[in-house]
Amino acid sequence: MREMKDSGIQWLREYPANWNLIKIKYCLKERVEKNNPVRTTDILSLTAKQGVIPYDQKEGGGNKPKEDVSAYRLAYPGDIVMNSMNILSGSVGLSNYFGCVSPVYYMLRPTNKSEDVRFYNYIFQSTVFQRSLYGLGNGILIKESGNGKLNTIRMRIPIDKFGGLFIPVAPIQEQKHIADFLDAKCAEIDALTADIQTQIDTLEQYKRSIITEAVTKGLNPDVEMKDSGIEWIGEIPVTWDIIRGKYLLKYLQKPVKEDDGVITCFRDGEVTLRSNRREDGFTMSDKEIGYQGIDAGDLVVHGMDGFAGAIGISDSRGKASPVLNVMDTKQNKRYIMYYLRSMAYSDVFVALATGIRVRSCDLRWNKLADLPYPVPSIEEQTAIVEYIDTTLEKTDVVISKKKAQLETLDEYKKSLIYEYVTGKEEVPSI
Repeated sequence: MREMKDSGIQWLREYPANWNLIKIKYCLKERVEKNNPVRTTDILSLTAKQGVIPYDQKEGGGNKPKEDVSAYRLAYPGDIVMNSMNILSGSVGLSNYFGCVSPVYYMLRPTNKSEDVRFYNYIFQSTVFQRSLYGLGNGILIKESGNGKLNTIRMRIPIDKFGGLFIPVAPIQEQKHIADFLDAKCAEIDALTADIQTQIDTLEQYKRSIITEAVTKGLNPDVEMKDSGIEWIGEIPVTWDIIRGKYLLKYLQKPVKEDDGVITCFRDGEVTLRSNRREDGFTMSDKEIGYQGIDAGDLVVHGMDGFAGAIGISDSRGKASPVLNVMDTKQNKRYIMYYLRSMAYSDVFVALATGIRVRSCDLRWNKLADLPYPVPSIEEQTAIVEYIDTTLEKTDVVISKKKAQLETLDEYKKSLIYEYVTGKEEVPSI
C-alpha cells in the first residue's frame, strides 16, 4: 500500500505522497490560434458521448456551424479540447484531428512535452472533477434529474479560473502507465457498451417493424391481400379500405383554461405536461398567442417533429402551442396513432414534405387530412392495438434492462478513471 497524503481538496481527498499538487495553468498551456487566414474548413465537434469528432459525424445534429470559419480556433491532434460552456456535462476530450472549432472551446496541451496528455485528459473525464467546477462559471443554468444526470448546463468557465485549480500530477513514467492501463480498460468497456447499444438499436428497430407490419398487413398471415394503390403501404387485407384523413379525423381547436399547464409532444411519442418530464431547455412564449387546449385522450401530431415520431395521445389536460395538431376520430385512436408513427419511421413524412428544415419538416392538418389511411374494422383495429401494445411492452422490458447495463458500465468506467488518475488505485505491475 503506497503512502497517501491529504490534498485538502474535497473532490480529490487523498493522493499519493510522491505525486505533486499543481495548478492547471502550470501543467497545461492554452493554444489560442485563430483560423485566419483560413487554414482548414474541417469543422470539429465535441460531445460527452462521442468526444472530438468531425462535425458531420455528430449524432443528433446540433447548432449549425457558421459558413465563415475564419473566426474559429484551430485544434491539433494531441490537444485536449474543452467546451467552456458544457464541461460540467462532460464536454471535454482528446483530439485526433486537425480542424477548427468554435471560439467557446479551449485547446490545452502539457507545458512539458515529455508529459502524457492522456493522463490530464483522463483527469478531466472524471465526473467527480467535473462536478467540482460548480460555482466557477458565468451564467449557470443547472438542473439535476432524478437519476443524477444534469440537464441544460450552459455556463462559461473562464480559463483563468480553470487554470487556478489544483490537480494531482503523477511522475511522468507513472502518467504513461496509468494512461496505457485506462486506454486498455476503457476500450474493453466501450466495446461492451457498443455491443449492448447495438442490441438496443436492433430491438428498437424490431418495435418499429412490428408497428408497420401490423397496421398495414393485419395479424392474419393467411388473409387474402389486395394492392392498396399507395406506394408506402403496399398490399393490405382485402377487407380493408383506404380512406383519406379528412373523412376519418376531426381537427380540434379547444379554448385554453386559466389553470392549464403546458403540454409537449415528445419525439418518443409521449404527450404530457411539460412538468411531468422536465421544464428546462424550453422557450416559453410571453403572450402564448394561438395556444390551444388539449384534453386527456386527444390524438396529437407535432407539426414540426412528427416526422421523428412525435405522435401520441395526451395523458393530461393542458394547453399547447398551435404547432401541435390536435385531433379526434371515431376510429381506434391508438390504431391511427400507430399508423402515423409507422409513416414517420418509414420517412414518408420527410419524403412528402415541401418545407424541409434542419431536423424537421412541416406536417400540418392539411397534409394529415389529405393522407390515405388503411382502415380495417373497429374490432380488427382493437386487436391490432392490443397486439402492438403487448409486444412493445415486453420489448421495452428487455430494452430497459439493457439500458440499466449501459448505466452500470458508464458508472464503472467513470469510477475506474477517478480511482487511477487520483492514485487511489495503483496500476498492477506487469
